[in-house]
Amino acid sequence: MLEPIGEEGGGASALVVCSTCRFSAEAREDGEGRRGGALLAEALHVARANDERFAEVAVHEMPCLFACSRHCTVQLRAPGKVGYVLGDFVPGAEAAQALLEYAAHHAASEEGRVPYRDWPAGVKGHFIVRTPPEGYLCT
Repeated sequence: MLEPIGEEGGGASALVVCSTCRFSAEAREDGEGRRGGALLAEALHVARANDERFAEVAVHEMPCLFACSRHCTVQLRAPGKVGYVLGDFVPGAEAAQALLEYAAHHAASEEGRVPYRDWPAGVKGHFIVRTPPEGYLCT
């Protein structure tokens, strides 16, 4: 069932984490029976709460983003901006920090395009797909 989450803030970006994602390409869960997506979501919530630079970035969880051939996937979105799906993260503080840093740049951008020089190393190689905002095509 789809549930409205309300306004995400004026131009703010949101990370939507697949809470049921696999832990890794090889394992569904970690040694304690926890899914990678749940661990990544937890790390994102903690990192966001501990750093005011990420105040403009919302973190939401959704069971299954249908990227099941990948693991630890997230969608980055904002109204009127280019969006992205990223994946294959090791769930934890390092991935959370990189995702939130990229999302903060995304939130500050006019169209959702972040110059490569501003990409945190932790997101490089993790992009799966780019999505145009509703009513636009990327040129």
